[in-house]
Amino acid sequence: MRSREDETLARAAVAALTRQLELAPKPGLPDPRDLDARSTRRDHRALCWSARALEPGLVAMAAAARRIGEPTRELRTELGTIGRSTEHSVGLAGGGHRGAMWVLGFLVAAAALEPRATGNDVTAAAKQIAAHQDRRAPRRPSRGSSISAKYGAAGARGEARAGFPHVRDALDALTVARDAGASEPCARLDALLTIMSTLQDTELLHTAGPHGLRHVQGSARGVLEAGGTSTDEGRQALSALDDDLHARAWSPRGSGGLLAGALFVDSLPVMVSSPAAAA
Repeated sequence: MRSREDETLARAAVAALTRQLELAPKPGLPDPRDLDARSTRRDHRALCWSARALEPGLVAMAAAARRIGEPTRELRTELGTIGRSTEHSVGLAGGGHRGAMWVLGFLVAAAALEPRATGNDVTAAAKQIAAHQDRRAPRRPSRGSSISAKYGAAGARGEARAGFPHVRDALDALTVARDAGASEPCARLDALLTIMSTLQDTELLHTAGPHGLRHVQGSARGVLEAGGTSTDEGRQALSALDDDLHARAWSPRGSGGLLAGALFVDSLPVMVSSPAAAA
């Protein structure tokens, strides 16, 4: 049975995804400038609308975790079933967010299993859930899993089974940027670039191949090495990367979903102390 806590977690996850969508400029990713969809082929307003369709499924995932109470194979299988149903609902609302749903689903379930956990404890709980096989998963491989197998990339499944290392990296990047006095948008952009600098993004491997992936990783590192998005030099490097990816029609979609996951986990300390979470 759903509870206020489940609804609070689901709303926080959708809010994290919305904050990711609102961030700009995001190199190669949809942002508020994409009113005409540009090379991303995703209208920003439509993506914000379809993000809302994730909430019922995320509530159901949190409720399943709370009911089962342990990171078991049963829970993993139920999360997969709910996720496929939610993917259909999101498709009816306009589509998108498949990668973010995968990330947020595991993290919401982990937060429901460990109500007082924050940061790395949440990703550790998600790792325990992801360690199990989804017995009802379709046998036909997805494009992402095919690309992972072709290039030896971890992919979404490997990321979850490793305990979302790029979510943890993004959380560290948020802390470093904030401690250095960066504005919140700059801290979030630095976190995104931190993910992009090392992630073996299967979407990029599909569209750009290994050479293109290395090009994007190196360019993201270049922005950070220039001082990050809080500095003039870093902003110039970010603008150049943004222009480059849009010109090539390359999109690091995996990084966008992982940033949404990091922003969700980052919000958990606030949620724990809020009246809604404690009720």
